[in-house]
Amino acid sequence: MSFSDSEHGGGKEYKVFRQFSRDRLLYEMLGASSSDGGKSTWKVLIMDKVTVKVMSHSCKMADITDQGVSLVEDIFRRRQPLPTLDAIYFMQPTRENIIMFLSDMSGREPLYKKAFIFFSSPVQKELINHIKADTSVLPRIGALREMNLEYFPVDSQAFITDHDSALVELFSEDAEKSKNFEILLNVMATRIATVFASLKELPYVRYRAPRERDGSPEATRSLIPSKLADSIWQCISNYKSIPNFPQTETCDLLILDRSVDQIAPVIHEWTYDAMCHDLLEMDGNKYVVELPGKHGGPPEKKEVLLEDHDPVWLELRHAHIADASERLHEKMTTFKSKNKAANIQRDGEMSTRDLQKIVQALPQYNETVEKLTLHVEIAGILNECIRDMGLRDLGQLEQDLVFGDAGSKEVINLLRTMQDASTDNKLRLLMIYAVVYPEKFEGDKATKLMQLAKLTTEDMQVVNNMKYLGGPPKSKKQSSGFSLKFDGGQKEAKNAARKDRTGEEEETWQLFRFFPFVEELIENLSKGQLPKDEYSCINEPPPPKADKSHRAAPTPNGRRPAHSMRSRRTPTWARGNCSDDGYSSDSVLKNVVPDFKRMGQRIFVFIIGGATRSELRACHKLTAKLRREVILGSTSFDDPPQYISKLKQLSEKDINKAKPQN
Repeated sequence: MSFSDSEHGGGKEYKVFRQFSRDRLLYEMLGASSSDGGKSTWKVLIMDKVTVKVMSHSCKMADITDQGVSLVEDIFRRRQPLPTLDAIYFMQPTRENIIMFLSDMSGREPLYKKAFIFFSSPVQKELINHIKADTSVLPRIGALREMNLEYFPVDSQAFITDHDSALVELFSEDAEKSKNFEILLNVMATRIATVFASLKELPYVRYRAPRERDGSPEATRSLIPSKLADSIWQCISNYKSIPNFPQTETCDLLILDRSVDQIAPVIHEWTYDAMCHDLLEMDGNKYVVELPGKHGGPPEKKEVLLEDHDPVWLELRHAHIADASERLHEKMTTFKSKNKAANIQRDGEMSTRDLQKIVQALPQYNETVEKLTLHVEIAGILNECIRDMGLRDLGQLEQDLVFGDAGSKEVINLLRTMQDASTDNKLRLLMIYAVVYPEKFEGDKATKLMQLAKLTTEDMQVVNNMKYLGGPPKSKKQSSGFSLKFDGGQKEAKNAARKDRTGEEEETWQLFRFFPFVEELIENLSKGQLPKDEYSCINEPPPPKADKSHRAAPTPNGRRPAHSMRSRRTPTWARGNCSDDGYSSDSVLKNVVPDFKRMGQRIFVFIIGGATRSELRACHKLTAKLRREVILGSTSFDDPPQYISKLKQLSEKDINKAKPQN
């Protein structure tokens, strides 16, 4: 069997994670598959339920059509014979898929002219032998390869394994007794390993060390990162026979679980991206916004896709909501005042060249105005939600708790004064309170808090279920009750879950102090300073040499002092460049993209049980800071309502009866 050998890696142009995955699917699989060796022949693309998701996360239908695909089919549906066309089978290496393939291509009248088979992950020899046993099929096979691409890119620097219920299936009560437990970890490991096979990367595999080893359910759950790490390493070791696969380590992989940071999934994150997913009723990345009607007509509903293809979104998604709002209004004003298509001079004569430029600029002008209008409207809705829900006071208390600037008195006062706050918002506050002050939930103290917050016993079960995740390794004995307290390495604040970095970071905004614990771990990993007793390595690297040139140094710019946290001034780094020609819209839609030239080795972080938008933001931020592409992987990406819903299920024992995810 031949293996695909990507031409898009090596010493050629550096491509970010998602772009690399897209190019492999389009050019290595679709573009190179035809019986005549050219792109002129139309082809049929046949996929299963998993690979169709892989494809849709990386490519648009127009991309697929450009590679000569005229029809996309489901392998398990009855299909019309097309004996003059070649077929590309992109599928998982399962017995069911092989049987369907053989029924398509065997006998005297196959459905297609030639079959080009690409498996999404390693295929067992017995399945290959099953194909070889049918002599009528062999001459009709144009290619038989392992693409090793069974992950789902959700961002230019992030992917999921599509195991949305992993938190529940792995961390719920008695989860380790379920047959799904090991199956889920094995499928997860296979999919993560295909990331490294696809990118031709061999990682140092680090994982969060077990916190308990006494055979208890808690100890079993703390073993999950090490179990996954072992499975991933076994899978990756088998890839060393792939042509051009590195034989020495080229990157870092850190495997964590959701217990590493129980604050990040519930704290109110104040970026444009996080606010959209937290406060708006979104369907994935899709949102329907109601715009004022034109010429005084009825309101119009417009569907918006908040994703990488929208340059306004790409530029502002990680900006503070106040910063994003200011910049949107500034962009709209600047664009309308400077763009000549918006300011046609009716008086005086215009040259033919000026008229030509205006005509050429009009479509782009309309597109730009429409995009900016949509985002201005969305930002307005978010600011209204923040105001109506009293999120400024709530958010301030959340961050004060995290950084050790508030305690019981402030929590009790807010619960008394914000009686109309939503159940979820009160729960989120209490969950943060429980992480920082676990002793406040011992005995009947939790009941008193529940009564004060006017929550039900069922609501408080969410807080109680945090015990199934536990917390980071404890440096000293904890009192009775479940331990949730985080040790971010700080000593100066007795009850703080994070060290305040306000003076260390660039200019910041009010309520923008919080950072996920993953950010600190990645920085320590890059420096080679992860504590070995807390984070083990399967293939321990040799001691570093005196020459550390292989590690990219941070940018040489000196740190700037932070301005007032209540300042409304837009930071200089966030200001967009303005075009001087008066016609171009590029300056308004221009996104801030890190310079990927001379990048150091990649860093991969995988979080079992769901990742958050603040953690994704941290990866983008550290990519620019460390000059190493930081790629975040997880079983799923969860917004606070989803996370709370999953946490509720951890004590529901019937969850283990569910079928394991493929």
